[in-house]
Amino acid sequence: MKDLLVYDGSFAGLLSVIFEVYERKLIDVSIVRENLYHPHLYATVQAITRDAQKAARVWQGLQKKLTTESSDHFYKSFLSEERDIEDTLLAFTRYVLSAPSGAERNFAHPAVLTVMQLSKKVHREKHRMEAFVRFQQTTDGLYVATVEPDFNVLPLIAGHFKDRYADQSWLIYDDKRNYGILYDEKAGQVMEVTGEAGEPTTSNDDQDIASSTVHDHEAAYQTLWKTYFQTISIAVRKNKKLHLRHVPTRYWRYLTEKQ
Repeated sequence: MKDLLVYDGSFAGLLSVIFEVYERKLIDVSIVRENLYHPHLYATVQAITRDAQKAARVWQGLQKKLTTESSDHFYKSFLSEERDIEDTLLAFTRYVLSAPSGAERNFAHPAVLTVMQLSKKVHREKHRMEAFVRFQQTTDGLYVATVEPDFNVLPLIAGHFKDRYADQSWLIYDDKRNYGILYDEKAGQVMEVTGEAGEPTTSNDDQDIASSTVHDHEAAYQTLWKTYFQTISIAVRKNKKLHLRHVPTRYWRYLTEKQ
């Protein structure tokens, strides 16, 4: 009978599960996030608790076999949240740990190919979020932006915004996943906040900042930016097809100039 291993959905949680698979010498295994778990008649269900030490041992073992770039692909593919990504990453781990060095470049192996393809998709989404996030200043001085990325890219963009906006406190909130990353200017640190922390600064209607919390200067700045954007646009040189390729419509809701 198959072993169905349920975990908390975190990266460390997944690595803890992989540790248990090796520790218990499990063969026929499937891994599922607890929020996606449904009772299964033909499987032995086991809940695996996240363990930082076990997770660290697995990650260190992988890093010994993988290049820095390949380790990065592994993590990014996990952030894709694709269905059955856990089973794919377990298959990837089993393959690279049992094969000679360089196995992670064998794209004939289905798990290796899937990890690479998903990593590229997540990487593209990361860059788009870095380009299209727009902050609005609230009355308490906090700069807030809400996003709904296709993949869970907030952990990947935190460093970019920390370096770029180190002189101000800001919050980027993922409405789709109900959590955000908050940068505290005084502490100089980025921390994760849950849905409860983000809700007071967001609107239930359109996920934009509620108008009552926006700083007095914000509307003027937005009007100024829209005017500048319209002024520099040259009607005869518009190329809608090219524009949509670089700025897909699903990102327009983030852009002040598109409102």
